[in-house]
Amino acid sequence: MHNVRVPALNPQTLTRAAALVTIAGLALTGCSSGSPKAGPSPSASSASPSPSTTVSIPPSAKLTDQGSNLSFGDPATVVFEPTKQTGSVLTMTVKSAQQGALSDFKGYILDDPYKKKANYYYVDVSVENVGEGDVGGVPVPLWGVNSDNTLLPAVNFTTSFKKCPSKPLPAKFGPGDKLDTCLVYLSPDKGSLDAVSYRPNQEFNPIQWKGEVAPPAAEKPKAKKSKKG
Repeated sequence: MHNVRVPALNPQTLTRAAALVTIAGLALTGCSSGSPKAGPSPSASSASPSPSTTVSIPPSAKLTDQGSNLSFGDPATVVFEPTKQTGSVLTMTVKSAQQGALSDFKGYILDDPYKKKANYYYVDVSVENVGEGDVGGVPVPLWGVNSDNTLLPAVNFTTSFKKCPSKPLPAKFGPGDKLDTCLVYLSPDKGSLDAVSYRPNQEFNPIQWKGEVAPPAAEKPKAKKSKKG
């Protein structure tokens, strides 16, 4: 599986980063069969981690079966190994999803065709380390999935985005630590968000969450200025 790195965002670089995210999604759609598609891999069908894993699985942790289709609000317990030296067991829950709007990005530079061709989605998730390792300092390992069955990387922000405060796992994220965060996904060409997926590698039969995506929040009407005189 190819790693897709998305540059950090700030008000000056959002245009370029948004374009890169969208290009990544389009490129994945057109890649060969080895590209990171969201569909299941026939070689993986159980909850068992890779035979090469060194992650210790506590007796109390019951891993979620690979290939599971979950609903928003359901937890999934998985082995997560961001590097060969670090790994643990995480319980992740995709709680809800809402479509965003261009008006949410006021103050950001978005003079780019992608701002008109992409849909934006905000996904609330929770993560708990129920294992024995420390996996801090990395992004939450969840992808968006659009109607073309393409994996969409979450956008990283270096400044606060109030509509969907996005945070990676803290620098230290050890046993018992928890995080509630919001992930932003850009789906190109006014695309959909059909699911959220955990797929750490190409051989893993993905675990997916689906549910109703709420429409964009209605904007509050601007107060009319009173006329004097």
